[in-house]
Amino acid sequence: MKKMLSIFSILFVVALAANAQQTRWVIDKAHTNILFTISHMVISDVSGQFHDYEAEILADKPDFSDLKINISIDVKSIDTDNAKRDDHLRSADFFDVAKYPEMTFISKTMKKTGDKTYQLTGDFTMHGITKEITLDVKYSGTITDPWGNTRAGFKLTGSLNRGDFGLKYNSVMDNGGLLIGEEVNIICNVEIVKAK
Repeated sequence: MKKMLSIFSILFVVALAANAQQTRWVIDKAHTNILFTISHMVISDVSGQFHDYEAEILADKPDFSDLKINISIDVKSIDTDNAKRDDHLRSADFFDVAKYPEMTFISKTMKKTGDKTYQLTGDFTMHGITKEITLDVKYSGTITDPWGNTRAGFKLTGSLNRGDFGLKYNSVMDNGGLLIGEEVNIICNVEIVKAK
C-alpha cells in the first residue's frame, strides 16, 4: 500500500511539472513604461514613472491566458520630472525608500474578459503593506520582428488608494479640497520578447 502511495505521489509531482509553464519572456525596457497619475489640487493631474524594475514572466499559451508575472520595482527610481518633488516622494512622508526600497506585484490569476482583454489579479506590496489588486489588460498582439524575435504587447490600467498602503501625507486647502489626490491611476505599456 505504501509503495502504491509513493508511486501515485511521484506521478502527481511529474504531472504538475509537465503542466508548469516553461516559456520565459523578457521585458523590452526600451519599449516599456510604468506610469502613474495623481490629482493635484483637484484641478489637474501630475504624472510620473518608475525607471528601474525587474520582472519574471512566464506564459505558454498563444493568447497569454496563462500568463504569470512577478515584478519588483525600485521605488527610488521614481521620476515626476521635478527633482525636489521626487526627493520628497522618496522621503518618510511618502514612500520612505530607506525603509521600503521596493514595490512588488505577484500575479495570481489572468482572467479572460473579451477577445483580447483580461483582468490580471495579484498581490501588490507597497510601503510594507500587501493587498490584492486587479488590473485591466489589453493584449495588442504578437509578432515576429525583423531579427526573428517573438514579441507581444500589452497595456495595463488600474487604480488604487494610496492611503490603503500607508501613504497618507496630505493637506486640506481653503476650499476643503485635498492638495494631493488619494486615488493613483496606473498605466503600463509593456512589450515583451520570448527568451531564447
